[in-house]
Amino acid sequence: MGVAVLILGIIALIPMLLVLIPFKLPISPSGLLAILAVSSSVSVVGLILGIFVLIKSKPNKRMIVAGVVMCSLGILVTAIGWFILVGGDGDGIDWGPSWSPDGTRIAFVSDRDGNNEIYIMDADGSNQQQLTDKPEDEWFSDMPDSCSWSPDGTRIAFTSKRDGNWDIYVINADGSNEQRLTNDPAEDSDPSWSPDGMRIAFTYCRDGNNEIYVMDADGSNQQRLTNNPAIDRDPSWSPDGTHIAFASERDGETEIYIMNVDGTNQQRLTNNHAADEEPAWSPDGTRIAFVSDRNGEGEIFVMDADGTDQQRITENPIMGDGGPSWSPDGTHIVFSSARKLDGWNGRIYIMDADGSNQQRLTTRPVDEGSASSFI
Repeated sequence: MGVAVLILGIIALIPMLLVLIPFKLPISPSGLLAILAVSSSVSVVGLILGIFVLIKSKPNKRMIVAGVVMCSLGILVTAIGWFILVGGDGDGIDWGPSWSPDGTRIAFVSDRDGNNEIYIMDADGSNQQQLTDKPEDEWFSDMPDSCSWSPDGTRIAFTSKRDGNWDIYVINADGSNEQRLTNDPAEDSDPSWSPDGMRIAFTYCRDGNNEIYVMDADGSNQQRLTNNPAIDRDPSWSPDGTHIAFASERDGETEIYIMNVDGTNQQRLTNNHAADEEPAWSPDGTRIAFVSDRNGEGEIFVMDADGTDQQRITENPIMGDGGPSWSPDGTHIVFSSARKLDGWNGRIYIMDADGSNQQRLTTRPVDEGSASSFI
């Protein structure tokens, strides 16, 4: 029994190095959290078992005491690790950027005030302003999707739970005239405006399964486009208005698909043992940016509109990147990324369309380095 307690204690101390030198090893934060979760369980079990054995028996007392001490340290180390990885610095996260049609502004989501709210800023990161101000989340905290501008740049569609259910809302670009477009017990998300401004594609979970729907811009005439047992989400309208790209799990992995705007002719564009999601069309309709974790954490990729010539354009192996949105002239992409210089908090970045010249747009007092620094 003493040997068992000692072994548990040794296992409990394994995360010590991971906490003392976090992110120095090629392990993702999710992997570190999994290790810490196992360590915490082992530490608690070892501590309880060790104390029980000490009370009930005398043999191997030194070994048991050593195991108890190790398990106690394991609990302390695990607590520190959880604080580092989960607690962060409390300075908020920015994500889900979306470029305005005229290229002068970028809308994004941030929890910097304690709630997930919609913000807007100039394309160079200046003049950041809060548009929404509600106590409920303005977005799914675990879904790094973007807001969606109307083609004329006057309105922004977004998701909110302010009325009790996840629904699609629109507001003017100055934050006024908020309107609710969907109203039902199911979850509605991922709005994407059609190029003519007449319709909005979105993800709808009313049948117990996420499917792609489309509705008129006023919320009426809702129609289902996809219908299968797997999850379909992340719709993105092509610039010419003839196709919708989306992510689907119908073939076992999350892949990028494309279909006609009436839901016909659904075709798979990506095919690999990883999650490919969040498609975003280039303004000329020839390329699609998307997020893939095929190399570990999520990274930004681009491919031709037919699925060929897939290329990775970001490399942030620790936390990953997400939420790509093209500039109207197709020369730049904004995206969200959590990097060391940001205290591992999400910030909005911009880069050339080939992945070069990455620069940070949103900053806060905790961030290190200049706005043009990156990892």
